[in-house]
Amino acid sequence: MTESVYLVKGMTCSHCVASVTEEAGEISGVRGVDVDLATGRVTVTSEEPVAADQVADVVHEAGYEPAG
Repeated sequence: MTESVYLVKGMTCSHCVASVTEEAGEISGVRGVDVDLATGRVTVTSEEPVAADQVADVVHEAGYEPAG
């Protein structure tokens, strides 16, 4: 298993967390997603490393902005 951490801007509530969690959870091979609203940290646990651009795409799909 691989764990990767990404930063997301624009999340302000539990609905934001749910949206990002749902979208990131649909990436092939992802086994878990943990979103920390206070810090904007999104931790993705997957079978193999997930490309950062895949995560950026789903974050945009959820309506938020990847940081950095």
